[in-house]
Amino acid sequence: MTINHLTTALAFGGFLAFSSSALAQTAATATTDLNVRSGPGPQYEVIGAIPSDGSATITGCLEDSKWCQVTYEGTEGWAYSDYLTADLSGERVVITERRADVGVPVATYDTGADGAVAGATGGAIAGAIVGGPIGAAVGGVAGAALGAAADVPEPAITYVRSNPVDPVYLEGEVVVGATLPETVELREIPDYEYRYVYVNGVPVLVEAETRQVVRIVR
Repeated sequence: MTINHLTTALAFGGFLAFSSSALAQTAATATTDLNVRSGPGPQYEVIGAIPSDGSATITGCLEDSKWCQVTYEGTEGWAYSDYLTADLSGERVVITERRADVGVPVATYDTGADGAVAGATGGAIAGAIVGGPIGAAVGGVAGAALGAAADVPEPAITYVRSNPVDPVYLEGEVVVGATLPETVELREIPDYEYRYVYVNGVPVLVEAETRQVVRIVR
């Protein structure tokens, strides 16, 4: 084989490798402001966030799990697939419900030789976030909830940040519009209608009567 032929073959081989890698990625859109975590679970640190309608790429999802490995603006981490959608023949579908049809591959996560979940903090999962908006339905529900708490006074935000409480960890991801179970204790904010709690390591404002998350304090 000549030098030119060898160079061409190597370049073509490199193109194939790049193409295979590119094909393994799925373009996705967040249906709400969505946390990106350092690992596949609510106990992992939040390392970024995909804004509502923001675009990210998915490289794979854990088998029998809703956690997917994503990249957003150079940040690689894990996001909850209930709030990620992709295009499937012109139809916007929720990754959780149609990931096989979209062609998202199975991902793996190394928990370490001893099986410990490296990089995770906090205690055990104490329940699940309930009534959370999924997929395209998130827009109306979360939009109304966000609008209700759009003008949070700065003293309330300062109080929440200055008075952290032990976080409760729930299966799923905390997003605006999700509802917390009755077992989660809500804390009062002086001279303010909303309550607060730290869920999955993130401080949130909650409407006391409905227990709906109305704002995430970032």
